[in-house]
Amino acid sequence: MRFDHMYRLGVKELRALARDPMLLLFIVFAFTFSIYSPAASAPETLNRAPIAIVDEDQSPLSMRIGESFYPPYFLPPVFITASEMDEQLDAGTITFALNIPPNFQRDVLAGRSPQVQLNIDATRVSQAFNGGGYVQQIVSSEVTEFVNRYRVRQSLPVNVVERVRFNQQLNKSWFTGVMKLIDQVTLLSIILTGAALIRERERGTIEHLLVMPVTPLEIMAAKVWSMGLVVLVATAFSLFIVIRGWLAIPIQGSIPLFLTGTAMHLFATTSMGIFMATFTRSMPQFGLLLMLILMPLQMLSGGSTPRESMPLFVQNVMLAAPTTHFVSFSQGVLYRGAGLATVWPQLAFLAVIGGVLFTIAQRRLRSTLGSMA
Repeated sequence: MRFDHMYRLGVKELRALARDPMLLLFIVFAFTFSIYSPAASAPETLNRAPIAIVDEDQSPLSMRIGESFYPPYFLPPVFITASEMDEQLDAGTITFALNIPPNFQRDVLAGRSPQVQLNIDATRVSQAFNGGGYVQQIVSSEVTEFVNRYRVRQSLPVNVVERVRFNQQLNKSWFTGVMKLIDQVTLLSIILTGAALIRERERGTIEHLLVMPVTPLEIMAAKVWSMGLVVLVATAFSLFIVIRGWLAIPIQGSIPLFLTGTAMHLFATTSMGIFMATFTRSMPQFGLLLMLILMPLQMLSGGSTPRESMPLFVQNVMLAAPTTHFVSFSQGVLYRGAGLATVWPQLAFLAVIGGVLFTIAQRRLRSTLGSMA
């Protein structure tokens, strides 16, 4: 194996990528808008939901409840009359309408348990599903605190005090943005290396390589380092510009350590892309195979759902996937500021899995090229 051959073949891959505007556009889209949009909108949680309040009590308690709804979960509440409530719900200008009845404060202090009416526009499924619980919790909390000012508060034997260390506001976009970046690293590394090999076959240049004094190992290593370098540079750009810049997500740990772990993960996923490309003849076939492989890798790696919530069998099987260890490594470094002494087991797993995948893919590529010779 000659390193100058790997270098020149890798430069050839970079030049071929530079002449493919669609792939370049896809890379830019994947590491910018595809990360920014899900993190900024955060559809899984309540975000800037419009709410109106019908205050028929006009008491200190009702005004206190009205002032407890504020961003980022709700927009500043709009105070309307009872006759305007149905009209605005039908028009879709509000999602929640909270109706506080007359004499609400008096009945609360008298212990009569008055009822508050909450009207929800259920056509906005995500907000309606999550928002009802938010409104109920806010109203109950404000009423409890108000009542405790007028009654003797009974001391409880245990008082739970919650302290959030890394994300004090529990901002879902912080988690979503970083996880989307991790998903794009896996997706692009597999696509680019697979496309590099399939492009050789579709354009007929694979025969040129077969008559050159290069080995299958040199061909594969060139595609791995060149496409891995592209994804690594795009990851660093997205981390500084999109994550820290546009989304203002704080990074707790060492960025060089994260990029080092990313490079080791790319070693595994680019090898996986080469291996998958040897089983397909065209990009449409490769895309279908990618859907079967990529979805389990992303959904079962711990980025979407904690691994502890999965069946034990699934947890054990996914230990063989590089994404499982990369997600754990990234969360430790970027969220909790973990150092090398903490995340070295994940790096070791990535190195071992990458070596195994590279060996398997190299043997499969040698067999494929040998059948074409």
